[in-house]
Amino acid sequence: MKAGFYDTDITPAMGAQVPGSYSKRFASGVRDALKARAAVFADEQNTVAMIGLDTCAISARTGKLIREAAERKTAGKIKAGSITIAASHTHSGGSLLGFHPDEMEDASPLIKKLALECSISVDPEYERLVVERASDAVFLALNNMNAVTFSVGSGQEGTVSFCRRMRMKNGRTFTHPGKGNPDIVEPACPVDPEVGVIGGWRENNTLAGCIVNFTCHGTAWQQTVISADWIAAMEQTIRAVYGRDVVVVFLNGACGDIGTVNNIDLRQGRSPEEKLNIVGTRVGAEAVKVLASSEKGDLSPIRSISQKININFRNLSPVKVKQSLEAAERLAGDESSWESDEFIWAKERLLFDYVRKHNKTREVEIQAVQIGPAVFLTSPAEYFCALGQKIKRAVRKRFPFVYVVELANDLIGYVPGEEAFGSTGGGYETRMTAYSNLEPKAGEIIADACIALAGKLHPGKVPVGPRIETPGTPWPYGNQLPEID
Repeated sequence: MKAGFYDTDITPAMGAQVPGSYSKRFASGVRDALKARAAVFADEQNTVAMIGLDTCAISARTGKLIREAAERKTAGKIKAGSITIAASHTHSGGSLLGFHPDEMEDASPLIKKLALECSISVDPEYERLVVERASDAVFLALNNMNAVTFSVGSGQEGTVSFCRRMRMKNGRTFTHPGKGNPDIVEPACPVDPEVGVIGGWRENNTLAGCIVNFTCHGTAWQQTVISADWIAAMEQTIRAVYGRDVVVVFLNGACGDIGTVNNIDLRQGRSPEEKLNIVGTRVGAEAVKVLASSEKGDLSPIRSISQKININFRNLSPVKVKQSLEAAERLAGDESSWESDEFIWAKERLLFDYVRKHNKTREVEIQAVQIGPAVFLTSPAEYFCALGQKIKRAVRKRFPFVYVVELANDLIGYVPGEEAFGSTGGGYETRMTAYSNLEPKAGEIIADACIALAGKLHPGKVPVGPRIETPGTPWPYGNQLPEID
C-alpha cells in the first residue's frame, strides 16, 4: 500500500469576504495560514484522495471544479468520483459560501442585491485560487506517495465540545440561550468525543501524515482576522511531537449543533486565543496518543463509492413570501438595517423562494470511503450530532472504525433531526433560509443512505502486533498464597 500527503496555502487577500454571518464581513488580518490538506491512499486496485479545506463550507460547484482539476492534473490516476472534499468549518476563512454571481443572471434587481450585496457570497477570484491550490495538493500528494504502513484508532476528548441547543423551562429549545441562563434545563443533544485518526508511516517509522476526525464547530476564534481556528492549534500540537513537515488532514464530524461554548458553565468565557488553543491542543494531544499507541500494518482495501439522492424542500407559504418582499423592499435601501432581524429573515426567505423556483428538489451526494477497517461516511450538511451517532451505531455492527464527515463535496445547510421541528424543538438551525431549507425528514433520509452505502463495503482487518508463540508461566514471586502470620 502507498500513501502521500501534501498541503498548500489558500489564505485569502486582505479585504476578502469572511463567511460565518448572514451579512458581509471582510478580512482584517491573518493569525495563521489557511490550507488545503490532501491525503492520497492507494492499494493495488484503487486510489482515493481526501481533502480537508480550511474554509467554512463549499458548494457542489466548487467541489466539482476541484475534483475535475485534480483528475486532470493526475492524468486520470485519481478519478473525480474518488475524491472527497470536506470543509473544516472555520468561521474565519475565505468566502466560498453563498450565491455565485453567475447564478443570479435571471434574478430581479432586488434578489441580486439581496444575494450579492447584502449577503456573504462566493468570491470568484478566491474560488479560482482554491480550485488551483486544492487540486495542486492532490497532485503533489500523489507524486509524494511512498510505501507506508498505516495505523488506525480512536481516542476520546470530551471536555472541549458542547451542545449549543438547550431545553428550556418553557418546553422549547433555544440555540445559545446565554451562559448560565437559569431557565436552562439540559442540553438538547449529545456530544461526540471520538477523535478518529489514521496515520501513514514511512519505513523509518516517521509520520508522513494523518487524518483526524473530530466533531466541533470551528468557532473558537470567530474573528475577521483570518484563521483555521482551533484546527491550527491541533496541527501545531501534532507537529510538535512528530515533526514540522507532518500533514494533518482534518475532517469535521456531525457538528451542526456542537460548538465550543458551554452554556451551562458559570465560568466567564475565555478569550478567542485561549479557547482556540485549549480546543486544538487537547484534540491534538488525543490524536498524538492514538498515533503513539495504535498498531501499524496494512489497511486494505481502499475503495470509494457514492450515491445521489433527491430530498424535498420545506414549504414556504405565499403569505410569508409577500410579507418578506414588503420588508425587503422597505429596508434594502438602508444599509444600517441589514443587520436587523426583520431584514435578515425577510432576505433569507426571498432567496430561498428564488432557489425553490429553479429546483423542485435538492440533489444530495452521499459518499463512503473505505480505508481497510475504517469507513468515512459523508454528508454535505451541517449535520446534527445525534444523526451522526445513529450512523456510527448502525455501521459499527460491521466496521470497527466509523467516521462521519460533514460539509463534504457540497453544502445543503443545517440538517437537524426530525424532533427539532416538533413542538419541543426550535432554535436557530430550524429557521427557514436560503442556506437551510430541507424537509424535516432530511436528516433521517441521509442517515439511512449512509448506512445502506456502508453496507456495500466489506471491512478489512485491523492491524495487530506480533503474537506470542506460547502461553506464559506464572511469575514465581506472584503465585504464592497470602501470608497472614
